[in-house]
Amino acid sequence: MATEYSNLIGGEWVPAASGKTFENINPADTSEVVGVHPESGRADVVAAIDAAEAAFAEWREMGGPARGKILFKAAQILEARAAGVGRDLTREEGKTVPEGTGETLRTVELLEYYGGEARRVTGETFPSGQPNTFLYTVKEPLGVVGLITPWNFPIAIPAWKALPALVAGNTVVLKPASLAPISSYHFVNALVEAGLPAGVLNMVTGPGSAVGAEIATNPRIRAVSFTGSNATGTGLYDTVTGRNAKCQCEMGGKNPVIVLADADIDNAVTQVIAGAILSTGQKCTATSRVLVERAVADEFTDLLVGKVKAMEVGDGQREGVQVGPAVDQQQLDNILSYIEIGKAEGAEALAGGSRLTGGEYDKGFYVEPTVFGGMTRSMRIAQEEIFGPVVGVIPVASFEEAMDIANDVEFGLSASIITRDLNRTFEYINGIQAGLVHVNAQTAGAEVQVPFGGYKGSSTGTREQGNVAVDFFTQIKTVYLHFDG
Repeated sequence: MATEYSNLIGGEWVPAASGKTFENINPADTSEVVGVHPESGRADVVAAIDAAEAAFAEWREMGGPARGKILFKAAQILEARAAGVGRDLTREEGKTVPEGTGETLRTVELLEYYGGEARRVTGETFPSGQPNTFLYTVKEPLGVVGLITPWNFPIAIPAWKALPALVAGNTVVLKPASLAPISSYHFVNALVEAGLPAGVLNMVTGPGSAVGAEIATNPRIRAVSFTGSNATGTGLYDTVTGRNAKCQCEMGGKNPVIVLADADIDNAVTQVIAGAILSTGQKCTATSRVLVERAVADEFTDLLVGKVKAMEVGDGQREGVQVGPAVDQQQLDNILSYIEIGKAEGAEALAGGSRLTGGEYDKGFYVEPTVFGGMTRSMRIAQEEIFGPVVGVIPVASFEEAMDIANDVEFGLSASIITRDLNRTFEYINGIQAGLVHVNAQTAGAEVQVPFGGYKGSSTGTREQGNVAVDFFTQIKTVYLHFDG
């Protein structure tokens, strides 16, 4: 029997006010119900906001070091459970157990990092132009903030949004993705067991049309941080900023890798596979375009196709599996639709290109990892985010052409170049329109202590992670303190 989970509101684990529930399904084996969760409505969100408001004053007055100690303790709790949490993540989201456990341990790192940052939420001092004046700033919390998080990194993203909000002194209402809410439960529960006061962090599961809508429109929510699609994010941004609250949206990517003729081709292929195919390509930083100088294009493509064809696809709980299923039927249909669009546009599926069927594949949402040749810069598969294990190769005549194509999309999240040429490396760093810039590495992956976010349509401009993440969740007060000389 599947485990039943609850909302966390005011320090209590409670069902939805309506009593309704929904099931969470294993995408590798749809006959398995992983969990049963509250199908909450607006009233549940209002109750969570009430609890967060009631807890705000005491949490705000608690010193930063005391807040940090709670995060450090939660890190210890979660680290001790990492293997089990990682397996739960795999069962509900589909990525492999090593990937699920790795994401859990990354969340431990986030707890440790922001535990330390709790001592460093500081303002600045300035020399005043007036005599006998101490001029300085302080950062103050906003109040109650709302978080709307996606299914593809279901424990790490809730953590990297909630933790800077908490250490800054805010209280939080979290809406996790309905496709993978157990991972958020593990994160939230670790904080509860670590001694987080009641009402400081609240979690409400349910549909975006009710839970997300209330977070977006309720005037007591002073800021909303969202990760998800561009279509949802742009609408949310207009709604939240339209009532004069702050809104932060991290959205899509169409991330390129440039492979120059002097590159280590084996490394180039390794990095492209890691960025494009692992995690089933279901990450906003996934590689989707490879721009290869013609002198090495055939060698690169042949090696890439051979290695992708040899990859093991299956249930992420099974040892040796490299690529798990898509998260649900809708996502699978979207991936398959883009594969057919690519074929219709004239691209050739050199590897993959179909749904996987037979045996265990009939139980889940499996698609072949796909490599397209014959892709051109204007094709939809070269312009639109697919969010699946699909990558296209575009031969180019020069570095300059590669840069032009790399920047010729509406997104600007992540990019990479594979080369030994130091001059070209710095030209690329200076000219690429992306917030995350990699050299001789995959486009995916980010460390917790540095800012994360994109250019153009990938982001609304603010950054997550690192010490700058606190800025979104604070407001600055400037103080002029005059004294007698």
